[in-house]
Amino acid sequence: MSRKDKKVTIPVGIGYGLTDIMGSSAFTIIGTFLLFFYTNFAGLSPMQGASIIAIARIVDAIASLVMGGVTDTFYKYKLGKKFGRRRFFLLIGSPLMADYILLWITGMSYWFYLITYLLFEIIASMVLIPWETLPSEMTKNYNDRTKISTSRMFISATGTFLATFVPGRLIEHFGQDNAYAYFINGLNFAIIYAICIFISYKVTWEREITPDMKKEMLNASNEHKGFKHSMKALAKIAGEYLSTLKIKVFRKHLLIYLLSFTAKDTFNTVFLYFCVYDLKISASLGANLLSLSIVGIPITILGGFLMIKIGPANLYKISYSTMIACLFGFYGMYAYQAGSKTSILFLIAAVYQMGRALLEFTPWNVFPFIPDVDEIVTKQRREGLFAAVMTFTRKSTVGIATFAVGTILQSSGFVKGNAVQPPQVMHAIAYILVIGCTAMLLISIIIAFTFKLNKQTHLVLLKEVDRLKNNGSKMDVDPETRKVVENLTGYKYENVWK
Repeated sequence: MSRKDKKVTIPVGIGYGLTDIMGSSAFTIIGTFLLFFYTNFAGLSPMQGASIIAIARIVDAIASLVMGGVTDTFYKYKLGKKFGRRRFFLLIGSPLMADYILLWITGMSYWFYLITYLLFEIIASMVLIPWETLPSEMTKNYNDRTKISTSRMFISATGTFLATFVPGRLIEHFGQDNAYAYFINGLNFAIIYAICIFISYKVTWEREITPDMKKEMLNASNEHKGFKHSMKALAKIAGEYLSTLKIKVFRKHLLIYLLSFTAKDTFNTVFLYFCVYDLKISASLGANLLSLSIVGIPITILGGFLMIKIGPANLYKISYSTMIACLFGFYGMYAYQAGSKTSILFLIAAVYQMGRALLEFTPWNVFPFIPDVDEIVTKQRREGLFAAVMTFTRKSTVGIATFAVGTILQSSGFVKGNAVQPPQVMHAIAYILVIGCTAMLLISIIIAFTFKLNKQTHLVLLKEVDRLKNNGSKMDVDPETRKVVENLTGYKYENVWK
């Protein structure tokens, strides 16, 4: 069966989405437990632990930029021709998931923890960046892409649930003060990640090589680029990455994505501290509250329906307003010393996870349509570049945010390993949770009100691209299409498709 004959089915969507078991659960576990593990079991201070996460993510963010360009041009080389310019990296990334186990070993040095975590971030990017481009490779159809992305986010929601439920059970089994629970958790998930990534490699495909791409392959065989022109090539790549920001809808998408996901990650980083030190409940109960992310599974299915019916902008508004209300609910439990009322905590946590599920679902359902907007400007398919820019910017901001959390904890007087913290530490934890996270979500809502990419505008855009590809005249564009193109791209219509 040729790639043109392959159909996007639910099993294909699920097989593709299995990689997000790693993408969602690994970083949920890291965001929720790693800094806590460093400060309570590895003997590191909050600033040391946070610096590991920040340094690794910023270095990896730079590597992610390179990765995007590599996957876009990897079809020129033997390995890319044989295994696919995107899928090759899934194949080699599968066994490298073993590095995840090393993150959870106790009694090692600062440098050991830094190097092992840095390696995992780079390996994860090597897998996720090309993997994220595959929906655009596999189909152009809005509904088929939504089917793939919805399947992915269903898997992602499952992974997020497992990332908090399984550690909670292990902590409960081995005891609150036993680091072995974290090691067993890392071992189990590393095996799961390797299997899931390999399945994604097997069930996915890439678009046919175009005549222009074949011409580039012939030119590449006659050129001797290598490292001789590395600085020139690097400058060219940097210019290409910056060019993605010229697309208006991508700038808005990127801001919404960065702010909302950083708010979510900040919440995950500080929530276990908030439970243990502010609410005076156990770490396992805190993990149980987070494991209510299981509600994200049906919410993801609902999100797939709403994505088509009401569009991403409205999903953003529903998600962020719900989360903000719950953040104030958590703060109220601390302020009025109601932490012992576990039924109320579970209710707030469940509603929060509904909003969080939509937060995670929406941006990556929007992403496959961004390269279509870019195509009408550049006449190119640059999925890898856009995926790399999203990964780079998010990892940079999350690294900075994580370091800021560690710095605030240490400067407020956090005492590593202590079961009770000073009042000023408790206040600092609560303020990070409610003020920091809420501010980022509020800005995201404001931007969402101006976000115009949806099923209807995307269809108008695709029809115009097809018309221009078939030698249609730009002079014949209708006013509504002109308006949509200009609103999405940020360019005057006369300056697109050149």
